[in-house]
Amino acid sequence: MNFFNRKSDVLEHDFDAATNVVEDISGDYTLDSTHSRIGFSARHAMVTTVRGQFTEFAGTAHIDAADPSKSSVTVTIQTSSVDTGVADRNAHLKSADFFDAETNPEIKFVSTDVSRDGEDWTINGELTINGITKPVSVEFEFSGSARDPFNNLRVGFEGGTTINRKDWGLTWNAALETGGVLVSEKIKLEFDVSAIQNATV
Repeated sequence: MNFFNRKSDVLEHDFDAATNVVEDISGDYTLDSTHSRIGFSARHAMVTTVRGQFTEFAGTAHIDAADPSKSSVTVTIQTSSVDTGVADRNAHLKSADFFDAETNPEIKFVSTDVSRDGEDWTINGELTINGITKPVSVEFEFSGSARDPFNNLRVGFEGGTTINRKDWGLTWNAALETGGVLVSEKIKLEFDVSAIQNATV
């Protein structure tokens, strides 16, 4: 499964081969935010792509490899942590024109259904942005498991989906003299996830 079709994206074979130390990855996990990324991209002025990410987030997951329908995921993002590399643009995204971070300090995703086809997982859930909750479906590919130097069992997933920001009330835009709008309505969400299995008592 290939979630990325831009020529500039790094291809899978550009990295070392993924490891897989366990066949059954079932268990409870905590998202390792220092080694994960929740990103997004949008078209700007109809000619280029602007990318950003959220730098503060937390999440948990229960994985049941034998019965994926019993799996679940919850992720909470701090809205004000949005970062596109440009201070003025970050401030505009935090304002009432977009996320209204002061009124809506969190973005949240809660899964409602999980399914699996080989190494590919589909997570359906409810995404809350700007105080509005809508269903989304995210396709993930399992990218491996590893035991790190601190004896943590890690699992990795990569995935993404495309949403229409207007569905969450993010309607601000500006018309271009040459036609079209300044900011695309469609937004690509990108997830690079590393999660650590919780210690068993």
